[in-house]
Amino acid sequence: MSRRSTTQLSPSPRPPREWQQHGRCRDADAELFFPPFEVESTGARHVREAAAKAVCAECPVLEECRDWVLAVDEPHGIWGGLTESERRELLYARRAS
Repeated sequence: MSRRSTTQLSPSPRPPREWQQHGRCRDADAELFFPPFEVESTGARHVREAAAKAVCAECPVLEECRDWVLAVDEPHGIWGGLTESERRELLYARRAS
């Protein structure tokens, strides 16, 4: 098989996003940004989400992250300082206008 054929058969599933290398979340506990597999109480969720948003608030690539997550409509986790429900509301408002 030629080199060209191999490249065509195995493309990267997602192109690398340079801004992610500079995200504050890279040095934080990943469990802050995604809900646990087991049941999470409302209070625990609020505490976890507030801690994740605090990391995002200090992030130098917050805008890039937020733009990306809204563009791809990622359904899970805290991205760009927004929860899943906050992103849904924002996207709904954008589509309605």
